[in-house]
Amino acid sequence: MVSNSRSVWISSASPALPALLLLLALSLALGGCDSKGQKVALERQTPGVTDKVISLGSSLALSGHASYLGTQTLRGALSYLKHINDQGGVFGRRIELTAYDDSYDPPRCLANTQKLIVQDQVFALFCYVGTPTTVKILPLVEDARIPLLGMFTGANALREPFNRYVINIRASYYQETAAAVRHLVKDLGLKRIAVFYQYDAYGFDGLTGTELALKEFGLEPVARGFYVRGTQDVADGLTKIQKSGAEAVVMIGTYDPCAKFIQLASERNFQPIFHTVSFVGAEELARRLGDNAEQVVVMSQVVPPFEGPEARQLLGSAEEYVHLLAKYFPDDKPNSVGLEGYINARILVEGLKLAGRELTRESFISAIESIRDYTLGPGTVVSFGPDNHQGMERVYFTRLTGGHFVLISDWPEVLRALDEVRARVQAKPQPNAQAEAQP
Repeated sequence: MVSNSRSVWISSASPALPALLLLLALSLALGGCDSKGQKVALERQTPGVTDKVISLGSSLALSGHASYLGTQTLRGALSYLKHINDQGGVFGRRIELTAYDDSYDPPRCLANTQKLIVQDQVFALFCYVGTPTTVKILPLVEDARIPLLGMFTGANALREPFNRYVINIRASYYQETAAAVRHLVKDLGLKRIAVFYQYDAYGFDGLTGTELALKEFGLEPVARGFYVRGTQDVADGLTKIQKSGAEAVVMIGTYDPCAKFIQLASERNFQPIFHTVSFVGAEELARRLGDNAEQVVVMSQVVPPFEGPEARQLLGSAEEYVHLLAKYFPDDKPNSVGLEGYINARILVEGLKLAGRELTRESFISAIESIRDYTLGPGTVVSFGPDNHQGMERVYFTRLTGGHFVLISDWPEVLRALDEVRARVQAKPQPNAQAEAQP
């Protein structure tokens, strides 16, 4: 059984340790053998591994404007890890996860990671959340040669250049935006596409992906609007995009500013098709928008969606996630963010099993690379290789309907929904026009 006081330690970040201290500590941690034998030698050479425990570390948003994403990623992963521990662990070792809160702030994430590597001596880093935070720690990962697995971000910087110690599971933002642009242009016949993005590494990544995708069709964004991370200052970006006459808006942000952008667009009688990438968080965006009948909102997903009859055929092992979440976190509702955390934990454990009893960081990486066609459910397969550190490629699309994001099975239905929305809006009384008509 996992002890909450040890397996999930949520803390404020400590001050950053100097680089020289980090390197010194790592050198000591990776030092040579001990005369007591192979067991002690293994423990010295592999931080975070004893005969009873495998220690992991995570830094993610557990407070602040992205806390839903961090909390649900963590609980989805812990649902499966607790289940494995209740079954006796992996080769008799419990998996303990120390999680620090970074509030989606890159400097805090860096300080947390230094502490996890140097002071906590974790075996691997796991389930980080966000592009600006995770990209910040890549030099530490490279220097420490520590596995970093299962990040809730599709950033290209975690894929190129190739890094042996970085293991992505989900599809990339480039793949999400490429698929979205393809549907908008080819299936819906739209050409005037704008981009609304968070002004940081995450937003730039999605912007670049959208620009590259549009270039394939001889197009470019008709407008680019942004907001600053941690704020909801979306009005200027909306004004710029609305003036461009955009037919669709690709949104690279978090749930609060994206929801405010869409709601403010309704107030301004601006009805394009809105597309958001998976990081926005489907359930939390839907909760903020409600059953918004005056907009068409589409979201790409990198895990099978929950809602709709077609979606149920795709879920497969997500049924286990639903069961385990109810068991270990009974107050939480199943959601796409938590499902991704659960899948991350499934791949982590599979890698630990394949690595064998004599676990090292290098053997773990090699074990992950040996995974081929690992099936999570119908149509959901994970594969890696020595030159392929992204396990999943598939992108799903959903539309906000009745307060939920439901799998899209027919793209023309999106245009029909947009026509219905615009017809309803036009049929409503226009207070300003009536006021002006009065004597």
